[in-house]
Amino acid sequence: MAAGTIRYWAAAKAAAGVAEEPYAAGTLAEALDMVRERHPGELTRVLQRCSFLIDGDPVGTRGHETVRLAEGGTVEVLPPFAGG
Repeated sequence: MAAGTIRYWAAAKAAAGVAEEPYAAGTLAEALDMVRERHPGELTRVLQRCSFLIDGDPVGTRGHETVRLAEGGTVEVLPPFAGG
């Protein structure tokens, strides 16, 4: 099990009520389960639309249970957003 930081952006940050928080998990799936337990409700719905970066690398379509987290790593939670 690794410990690191989850950073929330835009709508995910608003739904979580915090900009970042620690995780203790071995995979992205485990970290997201922890997030859903801590923040039931709106954040759970927002997560369904989010993409994720693990230490700067996009997760893409990989299964979250296959994405290993590193000690001291960072999970970025990125909801869809428009911009130009």
